[in-house]
Amino acid sequence: MICYTSTPIVIPIETSIILVVVAKAKTPELHVRKRKLLDPPKCLCSSVLKTRKTITQMAITSVDTRTTTMLTSGASGRVRALFSVRVWRSLVMVMNALVILLLIPFRRRRQKNEEGGSQSQSQSQSQKKVMVPVKMVTWRKRGSVVVEQEVAVRRALAMRRVAQDDDDGLNEEVVRDYSLFLTPRGDTIFTRSWTPNNSNNIRGLVLIMHGLNEHSGRYNDFAKQLNANGYKVYGMDWIGHGGSDGLHAYVHSLDDAVNDMKSFLEKILAENPGLPCFCFGHSTGASIVLKAMLDPKVEARVVGAVLTSPAVGVQASHPIFVLLAPIFSLLLPRYQISAANKKGKPVSRDPEALIAKYSDPLVYTGSIRVRTGYEILRITSYLQQNLRKLRVPFFVLHGTADTVTDPEASQKLYAEASSTDKTIKLFDGFLHDLLFEPEREAIMKDIIEWLNCRV
Repeated sequence: MICYTSTPIVIPIETSIILVVVAKAKTPELHVRKRKLLDPPKCLCSSVLKTRKTITQMAITSVDTRTTTMLTSGASGRVRALFSVRVWRSLVMVMNALVILLLIPFRRRRQKNEEGGSQSQSQSQSQKKVMVPVKMVTWRKRGSVVVEQEVAVRRALAMRRVAQDDDDGLNEEVVRDYSLFLTPRGDTIFTRSWTPNNSNNIRGLVLIMHGLNEHSGRYNDFAKQLNANGYKVYGMDWIGHGGSDGLHAYVHSLDDAVNDMKSFLEKILAENPGLPCFCFGHSTGASIVLKAMLDPKVEARVVGAVLTSPAVGVQASHPIFVLLAPIFSLLLPRYQISAANKKGKPVSRDPEALIAKYSDPLVYTGSIRVRTGYEILRITSYLQQNLRKLRVPFFVLHGTADTVTDPEASQKLYAEASSTDKTIKLFDGFLHDLLFEPEREAIMKDIIEWLNCRV
């Protein structure tokens, strides 16, 4: 039996009778309505009557106590407890049961994983797994594989050319060879050498540093002229060029090329003790030689340097590039700036020399990359600020019609360098590649005479 008052009262349902008590504001009256839900047995009539009296007294007592109404169901004035503690408890229990049912499958899986992990823990304690995105690894591997394949093709071609030149020159008194030089960074540098057969007549050493986009094999004729005058010649394909490691004609840092030259120079000096050593550099290779000569250790071990068309002053294709180069060299270092050079820049007045250069697969004819261009601007700026520190004897040669590097910068080099032994020679109307001009024989003769005077 349930009695509704201003305060809910719960009574056992054994009597199967519901009493509804309505409390009015001023005159408390008790209206009891009986509804017979089930016909009770006759033996329970007396107990029902007793219970009715008890309920009536309890209801009147509860009406006298002025309590606060919880919720109302409308204008009828009936007071009903729409939400009670029991309802809330039931809802909480239902929600708890649902949560438990949802979590049971995951708990079972976790238990299985823990059991399986405990069984194999002794077997895989020393093994650690690192989760790496598959696509990222594939992209990196794919890019590195492409570069490695390109390097392998270029290196095989460079080796084949050395062997062919050696076979063609069996009757000549020159031995050609190549070797792979490992840098401290882990890069493999392709080097070659031209040695006179009569090693007793070797007067000195010459290290050739080629220019941008080319390789040391292009100076084969010049090396043979040096051999004929008693010089053992070495050539180094700097990083990203010829048979050396790296993306073709991409230079992440010219400081790496400078350091590679220093390391290779120490190697050849150790292999040829007591012989004077000269360094020859063309264009950007001359910039590498000049920066290396600013090192006191290198300065002490080198007799002199020969520089043709040195990249001491280089004009950018557009002034805005000077401002944007540092940013784009970080964001898009391999992006190609200008149009390709398949037709060839005017670097020589000899048509056959141009055809030979730009048809050589070891010569890069594509557009210059952002990072490479920025590195050239950076090293030329460094040299402009440190020309006075140069004390090594040098001989600089430049064509006045050179459109790649600035002839006036060579004049500035000659004027500001602190060297007491320095020579400059400008060739009127000559272009960039002096050793491939029609007058190349005369230029080679000038260089060899300068070397002979300092042995």
